[in-house]
Amino acid sequence: MKLLFIINPGSGSHDINLKEVINAHFKAKDTTIDLFELPEDCSLDKIKEKIAKAKADRVVAVGGDGTLKLVAECLLNTKTPIGIVPAGSANGMAKELGIPTAIEEALAILEEGSLQKIHVVKLNNEICIHLSDLGFNAYLVKKFDTLPQRGMWGYAKATWHALWNHKRMEVQLKLQNETVTSKAAMVAIANATMYGSGLKINPNGKLDDELFEVVLVKDYSYLEILKIWITKLPFNPKKIEVFQTAEVKVSSKHKAHFQVDGEYIGRVNTVTASIIPAAITVVLPKA
Repeated sequence: MKLLFIINPGSGSHDINLKEVINAHFKAKDTTIDLFELPEDCSLDKIKEKIAKAKADRVVAVGGDGTLKLVAECLLNTKTPIGIVPAGSANGMAKELGIPTAIEEALAILEEGSLQKIHVVKLNNEICIHLSDLGFNAYLVKKFDTLPQRGMWGYAKATWHALWNHKRMEVQLKLQNETVTSKAAMVAIANATMYGSGLKINPNGKLDDELFEVVLVKDYSYLEILKIWITKLPFNPKKIEVFQTAEVKVSSKHKAHFQVDGEYIGRVNTVTASIIPAAITVVLPKA
């Protein structure tokens, strides 16, 4: 077997030399490995070129959700499986799929793990493998990226700033069978169930069906989200509503902050989303 590792050296806050750890792990194995470290401002075309030249059996994303998203974009609707070595700050998709966050344990899965097809969501000109949103959390992501502190302390500081400074939006959701107009703190377009912090925003989400969820958070209802995280009780529909759909158009009266898979995109008035079923194949731990 040949494995191509796409490594994001800027991921996370650890001091581990990822190339050294990968080389050491496979030193006594028959597996052929090829390491490609992403340069700054690396284009998709360069990654696709590297994947085509490598002719690897599996391509491994080494980094956070943003790195995985890059690899997924290159391998969309192909048969090449994607392995995941979580080395980012939050690693939401790895947690979602049950992949260990310990790098050595994640490396051990790559050759012998089981394969599963999952869908992605097309959002304007982006794809989403994990979670995207407009409003409060996207503003939080923007603020978090400007802070020198990483980890939970930086996240808490960014959250406090967002709670004081972000204002509710006026949004319209055009779903397949209905149109919803509401005030909203945020609108999540959820491929997965929870953020990398472990906060569950979409309890009923599945990665291998042909639907995604639109989560309309009408007010700053983190207590409501914590309630379902801890007690498994349903959301109060006066505060949070969840819609299952294969497509949606989200419009905001004023430009709203927008993020995809933890990457801040900018401010937009409209997001159009649709499902791409069985879009990528991922390598998972054996049951």
